[in-house]
Amino acid sequence: MSAVVLDGEALAKKIKAELTEEVARLSRKGVTPGLGTILVGDDVPSARYVAMKHEDCASVGIASFHEELPASISQRELADAIDRFNVNPAVDAFLVQIPLPAPLDEEQALLRVEPDKDVDGLHPVNLGRLVMGARGPVPCTPAGIVELLSAYGVPVEGRNVVIIGRGLTIGRPLALLMALKRPGCNAAVTVVHTGVADLGAYLRRADVIIAAAGRAGLVQPNMVKPGAAVVGAGVSWEGRKLLSDVDEGVAEVAGFLTPRIGGVGPMTRAMLLKNAVAAARRRAKDATA
Repeated sequence: MSAVVLDGEALAKKIKAELTEEVARLSRKGVTPGLGTILVGDDVPSARYVAMKHEDCASVGIASFHEELPASISQRELADAIDRFNVNPAVDAFLVQIPLPAPLDEEQALLRVEPDKDVDGLHPVNLGRLVMGARGPVPCTPAGIVELLSAYGVPVEGRNVVIIGRGLTIGRPLALLMALKRPGCNAAVTVVHTGVADLGAYLRRADVIIAAAGRAGLVQPNMVKPGAAVVGAGVSWEGRKLLSDVDEGVAEVAGFLTPRIGGVGPMTRAMLLKNAVAAARRRAKDATA
């Protein structure tokens, strides 16, 4: 067996084309979607990631706004920068790039973001909305994974889904999302982690495996039920080489598999744009109400 490739790059390209059309329609109504970023300090990976977000914005017609602040700023100065985006009507959604340099308090910063402008969907208010199944911005990587599985026709409803990892950005919100009774979800979800005894015993029963632990090669071929769908959402680095949580040999057992590069990452970025456009859509609706 050779697994069907869950090509996130190709799907993200399609989503961005659809967003380009929607952004144009909104702009004709006088609403240009705006995405903001706040970058503190000179962390090179963070700066590159923020730059990619602005490149994505330009590719679909979203206006982008950016505040770059020195690592020496105070918590008060960071709060002031967040408040400027909170009250700026041209900024529909924004993010504070993490990690923040010490001694800045990340929790305080993230809580300061206006929930309806939280493009990452990780504000406690929005996570609460997710728990309730209420409308609101969904965390980008979980939303991207669900959309990727759905696009390739991977059966999820009523199936056994095992998520490895319980982090705030992927594992916990993804478990909530996939358990909800909504299209592409409604699964029987089990959340495990690297400290679980006999991890393979859990995985071999899974119809869908999502690995988000950040441990290279954690999921081995003998842990995967033949034909299962496997998503490598966790990554680590070996020098400059990006490594997946999923061993390459899994491709000979799985029915569906994300590639090492071009799987979940492009979908996360596409969902960020989608959340920003959704926020602009709400603004357009409010303006005509």
